[in-house]
Amino acid sequence: MGRGRDEQQPGPAWHGQQQAQAPYGGQGAPGGQPQWQQQGGGYDEPEYFGGQPHPQPHPQGGYDPYYGQGQAPGGADQTRQFSIGEAPDAYGQDAYGPYGGESGPAAPAPPPGPRLHWKDLLSGIVLRPSATFWQMRDHQVWAPALIVTFVYGLLAVFGFDKARADVLKASLGQVLPAVLITGVIMVIAGLILGAVTHTLARQLGGDGIWQPTVGLSMLIMSITDAPRLLFAMFLGGDSTLVQVLGWATWVAAGALLTSMVSKSHDLPWPRALGASAIQLVALLSLIKLGTL
Repeated sequence: MGRGRDEQQPGPAWHGQQQAQAPYGGQGAPGGQPQWQQQGGGYDEPEYFGGQPHPQPHPQGGYDPYYGQGQAPGGADQTRQFSIGEAPDAYGQDAYGPYGGESGPAAPAPPPGPRLHWKDLLSGIVLRPSATFWQMRDHQVWAPALIVTFVYGLLAVFGFDKARADVLKASLGQVLPAVLITGVIMVIAGLILGAVTHTLARQLGGDGIWQPTVGLSMLIMSITDAPRLLFAMFLGGDSTLVQVLGWATWVAAGALLTSMVSKSHDLPWPRALGASAIQLVALLSLIKLGTL
């Protein structure tokens, strides 16, 4: 085993005789009997007597840097070998993995995906909401959000019975400023409600950024109310169909907001729903109940 050797290395012939006379690794005397030096503490004793062996040379020179005297974690009679690139310190990796020890940085999360085109974004919110929210969780959507919300605000005037009657009776010079102001007010309201949702999500443990959260919440607010607004423009807010659509689209808005906040902030759905609660109540009181 190469343990207990003197500084003077005997020749090959002596090695063969030594291995035949001392099969357990002890150093044999010239007469064929193994010799063991007894020192205080039992050093230089054979391993099966509990002694401490000499340091074992590393297979490629030097001593094992991890187990000191050539001992593996399982015991002194076990060794550990690594191929190139398999050792714990290979290529700068330590025994805890490629990203450091227990206190090292965690592995970076893969990017959700490239930014969607505005057509794919709008259709994805309706047809593929979960995949769309996950892919757009790190991308701002200001242009689609502001344009869609502003157009929704322009048409929202015609979804209220009294406002529609006043607009139809007034002249174009009076109607145009009122319609534009309504569009701007809807954009500001969407920004405020989205910011509130983002703030609550962060307070509940979320880790998302505010641009996607606010932009996507504005798109959800506008897109989900589009069916109700379309029928309200022709049937009026008192129509039973419009009222049913109002409640159904409000529930759909809650489901989409919960899914969006959950994907954007890595939150379970109960917390995501709690973060969206104020925005949902505001949508119900300002838009839905206004026509009911």
